[in-house]
Amino acid sequence: MHIKWNALAQTAGISFGVTVAVVAVFALGILALSRREAAAGTGEAGTGTAGGGKPALLVGAYACFAVCAAAVVYGLVLIAAP
Repeated sequence: MHIKWNALAQTAGISFGVTVAVVAVFALGILALSRREAAAGTGEAGTGTAGGGKPALLVGAYACFAVCAAAVVYGLVLIAAP
């Protein structure tokens, strides 16, 4: 039996990099949601906007979560592909 160490190292490195990237993007989504809630709680909600907070932060958070979901679905497709 012969192990291709180069291919194993590449797979491990890419897996680690993608994992760190997905966790970082998810953390950015959580950060955007918490900043939006903080902005809504500091009195900026009295500016006449319904719901308060900054809508750009909500859109950014949803975009981050969508990227994470897409990465998970892509991983599942790779695993389950015939």
